[in-house]
Amino acid sequence: MRQDSFNSQTAEMSLYFSADAVPSHQETLGQVVMEILKCGMTVNRQSICAKLLSRLADSQQADLEKHHHELIAMLFGREI
Repeated sequence: MRQDSFNSQTAEMSLYFSADAVPSHQETLGQVVMEILKCGMTVNRQSICAKLLSRLADSQQADLEKHHHELIAMLFGREI
């Protein structure tokens, strides 16, 4: 059976139950790409970077800030 839509409630619930855990890089990038596609935008390095910077500005936990910095560095092929 194929799933045609993304259920954001499921993703939010999983983050709620593991509130202390930082999501993996793949999970975060998947969420970012889904947000971009839902907005009707083209997925490219610039749009991903803009979404990650927006998430970085909104994050209030040091772990999440570090996580988003790592992802941004990955986009540009740099290591932290």
